[in-house]
Amino acid sequence: MIVGVGIDVVDVERFVESMQRTPGLAERVFTETERHVGPASLAARFAAKEAVAKALGAPGGLRWHDCEVLTADSGRPSLVITGTVAARAAMLGIRTWHVSMSHDAGIASAVVIAES
Repeated sequence: MIVGVGIDVVDVERFVESMQRTPGLAERVFTETERHVGPASLAARFAAKEAVAKALGAPGGLRWHDCEVLTADSGRPSLVITGTVAARAAMLGIRTWHVSMSHDAGIASAVVIAES
């Protein structure tokens, strides 16, 4: 059963400008593994993290590093959740995550579905 759905859209240029303006933002938001991709892919990962929060009901107190977006060699993205995100997911009975990300024409987007 679907417990939550989240979607987010990010303007890639604006996202890059924010990263340049705010030293340490990349380290605060992304894990070491996530930071090794290009700007558009990084914006898509940010959108995925925002979509996860929305799928969880947008509660306060979620930590950015507690949701990691990984990409398999095949290109398929997946989520690794720990800490605050895992605790909220457990409270809602979420057992399975589905994530889709895209970026084109200066826009990055992500959709997340949380299932029990």
